[in-house]
Amino acid sequence: MKNFVFISPNFPTNYWKFCHHLKANGLNVLGIGDQPYDELLPELRDSLHEYYKVGSLENYDEVYRAMGYFIHRYGRIDWLESNSEYWLERDAALRTDFHITSGFQLEDMPRIRFKSGMKEYYRKAGIATAPYHIVDDREGCLSFIASVDWPVIVKPDNGVGASDTYRLSCEADLDDFLVRKTPGVQYIMEEFIHAEINSYDAIFDSKGEPVFETGNITPVSLMDVVNDLDNCRYYLLKELPEDTRAAGRATAKSFGVKSRFVHFEFFRLTQDQKSMGKKGDIVALEVNMRPCGGYSPDMMNFACSTDVYKIWADMIAFDRSTLPQGEHFYCAFAGRRDGKTFRLSHEQVMELYGDRMKMVGRIPTALSGAMGDQMYMANFSTMEEMERFYADVLAPRD
Repeated sequence: MKNFVFISPNFPTNYWKFCHHLKANGLNVLGIGDQPYDELLPELRDSLHEYYKVGSLENYDEVYRAMGYFIHRYGRIDWLESNSEYWLERDAALRTDFHITSGFQLEDMPRIRFKSGMKEYYRKAGIATAPYHIVDDREGCLSFIASVDWPVIVKPDNGVGASDTYRLSCEADLDDFLVRKTPGVQYIMEEFIHAEINSYDAIFDSKGEPVFETGNITPVSLMDVVNDLDNCRYYLLKELPEDTRAAGRATAKSFGVKSRFVHFEFFRLTQDQKSMGKKGDIVALEVNMRPCGGYSPDMMNFACSTDVYKIWADMIAFDRSTLPQGEHFYCAFAGRRDGKTFRLSHEQVMELYGDRMKMVGRIPTALSGAMGDQMYMANFSTMEEMERFYADVLAPRD
């Protein structure tokens, strides 16, 4: 029996489904987390052979000892994953230290964690990237900005999501950023891209071949959602565009992706930009070597009438999946922000769209910064139906 260690299987809460299907496929599923065992979801407890609670997952020594205990009790560990961006480097360190070869090692981190390091591999894949500058001093930044013009985007070179990301539109913005940026953090500055975000989401087998592919579109800047405490909306596509599919596959090959669930983000230009391409072209944003965050795996299930948790577990256990997909839909996510007033009450939204709703509820605090506080997730057959849904659910009260 193969041994699989899942780091932090309790968060996000839907990740118990990965563990459930691993166990159903015959793997010995071992969890390491910092939540008390009795507080785990019953579904998660039933999906784990054993759980080791540590005081803090940030404490590497504690997690290292937990791994040692599992090896002593069960033998060699075959797989280790968290499927989380936050723990990506921790996962790699544990694999490296315990000689687990079924995933990325510490030596792989520069190209898959640092946004500046990703650019070389995008170029090898033939995909344009935004001109960039590693933030140094005021003069260096202004010299770069002179070559691309205002505005520019600054963010941590090794960062998660849209946190600590800013649009700078003038010298006053730059001066303010240089004063309040986090000490010791390396920032990357890039030319601002006029675009919407298109993702490529896929599960790859050990030969680097996709066994599942889909994608989403985020028409509203996640940076603005976070910084302006705005509402959130994005949707799973009914069908993945061929240029997104081609870019995703080329990116996976360039980065050496094997046996992974990935979320690659691209820009689709909404106007011509001399340094990158024509309106409608695909431009690289960043790779994320884990599933799209929050409840996106559930949205993939709803959009494709399938079960990506099982497809991923089948890939781990059998290096293939034959799970069929059914009818495809647009699956829309609308995240309302507390403190805003809306034209329709919750009850009115449910009366209008209850038969289309796939998931409704409060968003955990750890995810609410980027996703809002109250979520509505619904399936639609046409783009027009989906746009009416967004107009109704997110319309402010007059």
